[in-house]
Amino acid sequence: MGLSQPLCLIQNGPCIAGGPRRRAMAGPTGCGLCGVESLSEAIKPAAQVTSQARFTPAELLAAMALLGPAQALNHETRAVHAAGYFEPERGLMAVCEDVGRHNALDKLVGTVLSRDATPAKGLLLLTSRVSIEMVQKAAVLGVGVIAAVSAPTSLAIRTAEAAGITLAAIVRADGFELFTHPGRIVAPDEPSRQSHVA
Repeated sequence: MGLSQPLCLIQNGPCIAGGPRRRAMAGPTGCGLCGVESLSEAIKPAAQVTSQARFTPAELLAAMALLGPAQALNHETRAVHAAGYFEPERGLMAVCEDVGRHNALDKLVGTVLSRDATPAKGLLLLTSRVSIEMVQKAAVLGVGVIAAVSAPTSLAIRTAEAAGITLAAIVRADGFELFTHPGRIVAPDEPSRQSHVA
């Protein structure tokens, strides 16, 4: 909830305006931080992830390569984010799209939980940047590895480190950068750029 201050602009005479009041928002969606009134409320410790999942750089890159072709809505609009879920034995199990990156991830969490998935074995794929709330949601789901096409915020990196999540970002066709817990990305099987620990 934010604050709003009504103003009255007149040329002659006093202006009487009410004091600050809370803005009412019905059904907010998004990151989950709107309406948070203090930084300590926003930055709660993320759940600890104990996933034993391991991926080679080639597996991570191959999983991310599956995400683009599965984005039906983005092919039509070129204006939406996607979140995907991949398990090595089952492939790309779910892709959810939305104009909001947080909403895409929320849809994916619901989809993954409604299927016979094992989040501790999976890989979370994002077409957006990685912010703290994205890491917090991944931790609640129990996914040990996040791969994103864009960069993480510094707070997302600290949160992923504390939660025990491997954070791979700036994923391109020829490699990616590892920001936290590189042990889940195992020996490369191809001599290319593959991974770089940031």
